[in-house]
Amino acid sequence: MLEEIIIAGFGGQGVMSMGQLIAYAGMLEGKGVSWLPSYGPEQRGGTANCAVVVSDEPVGSPLVTRPSTAIVLNNPSFDKFEPLIRPGGILILNSSLVVRASARKDIKIIEISATDMANDLGNSRVANMILLGAFLEHTKIVLADSVIESLKKVLSADKHHLIEINKQALQKGASLVAASIS
Repeated sequence: MLEEIIIAGFGGQGVMSMGQLIAYAGMLEGKGVSWLPSYGPEQRGGTANCAVVVSDEPVGSPLVTRPSTAIVLNNPSFDKFEPLIRPGGILILNSSLVVRASARKDIKIIEISATDMANDLGNSRVANMILLGAFLEHTKIVLADSVIESLKKVLSADKHHLIEINKQALQKGASLVAASIS
């Protein structure tokens, strides 16, 4: 098993946190992982992406040039990474913010209005977790419980009160994918 993931969006959308959570969860489960962040010149509002590799074996390189999955949270990220997804791969996008449509027929496309749904949950900042829940449900690469446990490492202690809403957001994303499969 080898999953090579690109997660991309604007700074402040939780792109790096998503990658860290997947990597930490993979470590908790004894998998080989890597996490490689890439920031634009600005921190908040600039472009940001990270590459995450999860494998049953040690990871040889953290570089991801042809991702098996791309999770995109904005239009510039869609433009940059949608063409790079390998055939048979997955594109998960935040359709609340990504207004472009993929014409590719050789990948699975999962569109989720994550920002709108996060607002319905009462916190727009958990849109990333809705997308992450969808990714986890679709790929089963790591367990949602491992991600919840990893939240304690990724979130600073003064943010631990947000674990419950993040858990709800993960469950929301997972339920959307589960409903589309059945």
